[in-house]
Amino acid sequence: MGNLSSSAEMVVRVPPVSAPLDLERVRRKVEAGEILSDAELALLRAEAQRGTGSALRLALAHALINAGAEREALPLLETLRRDFPRDLPVRLGLARALLGLERHGDAERLLTEVLAQSPGDPEVLKVLAVLGLRRGEADKARAYVADALARDPFDAEARLLKEELESVDLPPPSVPQEQVLRPEFTAALTAALGRARVAFRRQGKDLLVKLATGGVGRVDVGSLYAAYQESPGTQGLTAYADALAARLGGLSSGLSAEVAALEARLRPVLRPADFAARAVGALHRPGPAGLEVFYVLEDAEFVRYLPEAALAPAGLTPESADAAAWRNLASRLAPVRPVLVDQGEVRLAEAFSGLWAVAEGDGHDAARLLLPSQREELALLAGEGPLRVALGRRELVLVCRESDAAACEALARLMPSPDGIPGTFRLTEEGLSAV
Repeated sequence: MGNLSSSAEMVVRVPPVSAPLDLERVRRKVEAGEILSDAELALLRAEAQRGTGSALRLALAHALINAGAEREALPLLETLRRDFPRDLPVRLGLARALLGLERHGDAERLLTEVLAQSPGDPEVLKVLAVLGLRRGEADKARAYVADALARDPFDAEARLLKEELESVDLPPPSVPQEQVLRPEFTAALTAALGRARVAFRRQGKDLLVKLATGGVGRVDVGSLYAAYQESPGTQGLTAYADALAARLGGLSSGLSAEVAALEARLRPVLRPADFAARAVGALHRPGPAGLEVFYVLEDAEFVRYLPEAALAPAGLTPESADAAAWRNLASRLAPVRPVLVDQGEVRLAEAFSGLWAVAEGDGHDAARLLLPSQREELALLAGEGPLRVALGRRELVLVCRESDAAACEALARLMPSPDGIPGTFRLTEEGLSAV
């Protein structure tokens, strides 16, 4: 299925066809929800008339819907349903046309019938969620999306629907009274930090705030600016910056108040070798494969690295902090799921694909590879023997068997995200090493 939205048109994925390159390119445009040119539509129409199966005729119907011609697509889809009464993509295509014509009752009856025959099918659940959104039935839509995500947590369309549902009950963001550009915001914030006597330093996109313990707290200036843009415009920039500086300054005293719970909140993370220059004063030690092990204090709003100077006041040593962090991480292993890489995106696979994701999604999955218990979970699916590992996405870890040349090549081609660790690694019983 392609992009789903309550405000934009739905695009249902059409089955691939054995066809010349130009026709395959046209089919992919249809799947992406793009409107075909007259020449492309004529090519697809001619090929659909010559074909005997459902794939090309279904692609033509979706191309017509993409162009807003649901009334022309509807009889074609009804014919397809008569010829292929149990074909799921055909029935979902018909539901899409009915939704486009605002025949919500007919669409719901069709989808309910399909869901009864294919219980829990994520594609059907997502269309039902869109129907709920269009009818203003947010609770029902949320239930369908939650069910779809439980079955496939990598489903990008379901995630987009979830984000849209989360904004249903929220008022639209207010525009600040002052139209402020990011450089103006940054200048106002740094001036406010100076007035509040909060020591800080800019480092790339980040703002390093000096903690009373001697360490640093790290926040993203872009995120602060985005929050300002979305805030109610009831106060001027100077007042907003002063309040934000006071809030950031509060990080300086927060750590000492959390000493009792410090050990319980420690988690280890793997970072590149040069990260120490960006996390000044943070406790760290050498890790495997040329990486460094840092320690994160879980926080609802800020990524906070444990300052080395905080150890003595908390009655900790580097060794005891390290042990606590790994002990805490071992209490929550990550699920291992079969995945595939589709046009640079990681998606849940329905069958064996040769790729697996260690995907708790909390930023600690790379460190979990160093846990024997996590490697045992991984071996249950991936088997024994050396594994190839990609850490390019901070929210998950991708692995494959080192003997699987095609899967290793897929990992090598995957572009890392800006906050990921580039390159590939090798995982054995001895641990993680560089390739």
